Amino acid sequence: MNIHEYQAKALLKSYGAPIALGAPVLKPADVDAALKALPGPVYVVKAQIHAGGRGKGKFKELGPDAKGGVRIATSAEAAKAAAAEMLGNTLVTKQTGPAGKKVERLYIEDGADIAKEFYLSCLVDRGNGRVAFICSTEGGMDIEEVAEKTPKKIHTFHVDPAVGYAPYVGRNIAAALALDAAQTKPCVKLIGQIYKAFVDNDMSLLEINPLVVLKDGDLRVLDAKVNFDSNAEFRHAKEWAELRDLSEEDDKEIEASKYDLSYVALDGAIGCMVNGAGLAMSTMDIIKLYGEEPANFLDVGGGADKEKVTAAFKIITADPNVKGILVNIFGGIMRCDVIAEGVIAAVKEVGLKVPLVVRLEGTNVELGKKILNESGLDVIAADDLDDAAQKIVAAVRQQTAA
Repeated sequence: MNIHEYQAKALLKSYGAPIALGAPVLKPADVDAALKALPGPVYVVKAQIHAGGRGKGKFKELGPDAKGGVRIATSAEAAKAAAAEMLGNTLVTKQTGPAGKKVERLYIEDGADIAKEFYLSCLVDRGNGRVAFICSTEGGMDIEEVAEKTPKKIHTFHVDPAVGYAPYVGRNIAAALALDAAQTKPCVKLIGQIYKAFVDNDMSLLEINPLVVLKDGDLRVLDAKVNFDSNAEFRHAKEWAELRDLSEEDDKEIEASKYDLSYVALDGAIGCMVNGAGLAMSTMDIIKLYGEEPANFLDVGGGADKEKVTAAFKIITADPNVKGILVNIFGGIMRCDVIAEGVIAAVKEVGLKVPLVVRLEGTNVELGKKILNESGLDVIAADDLDDAAQKIVAAVRQQTAA
């Protein structure tokens, strides 16, 4: 789960991290109040969307010469003008794709007199089961670009979970960033605050780009991106619900979350319903092998019931890009007859306007096939995954050609 920059900064500030004064703008009427809350005369107006590259992005409605989603204003009037241009318009960045994202929230922040910029992030290194800090002197740049062009400028430091955060980690980071003696102590303190915030809130990523040294020598968190580990939602349900911005999420993914389905919308034409993440990935791979693209990742889980399967099928068919559906079930805990009943119930409710290929194997497979065969549905049966992939690709191409 992602949250906005202003929410991430408020969270970090509660742990004592150095954050500039700022105020969120959730509607046009909030702009004046936000500006009055800040000292000025320099303001930074930032579009709040769940995507990076905002400063280099472009607004669809404003033309190629318009400024991006992060603007420096040297007066309250200029800040108001920037806010008026951003709110309600669509910002396109490298991470949004060509469709872009509508800007419905802003964050107006006090300006900063910057001397140096750094990159800092905290994440879970699943390779060794530890929290890792990644830092670089190349702040303000995409870390992927730094990794490609100057990988030696990226430094990684791990925290031993048996020990927890120790000051030497912060000192190592300060040394890697070439901070002076006066800045090392604040850096050690900041890294400790970040680590505690990370662990307490079950984050999967906390990225600060840039972390800056001001001309007076102070450190400041100038930007912040936070992702939470959705597996820990049971511990944070109330506070995460308050932070969640549903307008930033895909409607189908929101619906899937109501039924505890693992669903991610993609750009292809073949909808997939599979049980098990590994089998789902294999299904997507083989669709690509035969020259088509999956429209989604959808794992109904090992213990899905008829209601969940019905919901999954309805979510797939709600995607206008779907030109065919592949159901691939290996019945272990998940019984093939339950899948068959769910598919039939969904088709009766929403109809079937695209080709449907079903591959069943495992527990109650013969009963599942019997249920489908006697349903009267126009279902294309498949013997195995390779056969299923070839049949759905052929059916989609035939429909597209027609």
